Amino acid sequence: QVQLVESGGGLVQAGGSLRLSCVASERTTYAMGWFRQAPGKERVFVATITWGGHYTNYADSVKDRFTISRDNAKNTVYLQMNSLKPEDTAVYYCAAGNSASLYSNRYSYWGQGTQVTVSS
Repeated sequence: QVQLVESGGGLVQAGGSLRLSCVASERTTYAMGWFRQAPGKERVFVATITWGGHYTNYADSVKDRFTISRDNAKNTVYLQMNSLKPEDTAVYYCAAGNSASLYSNRYSYWGQGTQVTVSS
């Protein structure tokens, strides 16, 4: 079983930046995605990237502010978050699956999540 561990969350002021990391326990050829869940809300899509990194997709709410990338040699995927807004406050989860999908049920493995809090 592939284990995924997120890190990099924390408290930041609006307009600030954070970079999240997700390290896999082993080398894989999976697509990777980021999802988030705000208090009282469903888990929603944030960004995804194919194994080779040639294709990425973003939710409209984060497009032009967030960037997903990966370093397969380090078994790591990143989410660079700039111009953060209070609405970005959520637990952020990384996931691995067979396709770079916006649907959470297409992913097979999930991390434990990391909290991101953006103050106004």
